[in-house]
Amino acid sequence: MSERWSGFSYIVTNLARFVRPGEVTFSGVNSTPPMLACLLAKRAYDFDFVYLNVAGGVQPRPSKIPLSSSDPVLAQGSAAIFANEDFYDLCTRGGMDLCFLGAAQIDGHGRTNVSVIGDWHRPKVRLPGGGGGAVMLPTARRAVTWRTEHSTRTLVDRLDFVTAAGPLHGVATPIAVFVERGGRLALQSWHPQVSLAEVRRRTGFAFDAAGAGPTPFPAAREAAALRCLDPDGRFERDANVSID
Repeated sequence: MSERWSGFSYIVTNLARFVRPGEVTFSGVNSTPPMLACLLAKRAYDFDFVYLNVAGGVQPRPSKIPLSSSDPVLAQGSAAIFANEDFYDLCTRGGMDLCFLGAAQIDGHGRTNVSVIGDWHRPKVRLPGGGGGAVMLPTARRAVTWRTEHSTRTLVDRLDFVTAAGPLHGVATPIAVFVERGGRLALQSWHPQVSLAEVRRRTGFAFDAAGAGPTPFPAAREAAALRCLDPDGRFERDANVSID
């Protein structure tokens, strides 16, 4: 394995590592990294799990890897087709083990904001909204998110607006992986090319780092699976993720 590990590969690989054997796992809209993570897990790990996606796919066998996580190709070969309301119902009944949900801001309590940046009445940015996140984050057994930018404007001490509260089980960024511990996000590991001090400097909330260390590099099968999913590097170029 090369001594260098791109921020994009770091996010996708560590999202895949949240997948567990036999679980029901869902990736949502505008969620390319989790889509790739679920497909990577299918190829790289010696266990099975049920993969659901927002395109309606249930254990799909797509003929290609689409650019959009909502592309109908993600329903090809499915055992069944799910509608959006079916995902929410599954969550509220306790049947969703792992749910990947997006976020613009994340605080130390594992809450998310995808509504507004700034004051609600006069926002700097009006975001697309939570979709089903406010339902799925607190009802899924585990919910995980990611950010392609690790900074004090994305990992904040105080959210501009609380769209969904859970708390999150995990967060992957280009330089760190956080997991829930005692109702707060704690550091699980950091990118081998950065330091704990840098993670603290670039994070807006205080966190516990007990037991944390550098993240293990991708195993050969993980790296090979991601190369197969993104052979020409288009996803990585589009994501434009940097560890700096």
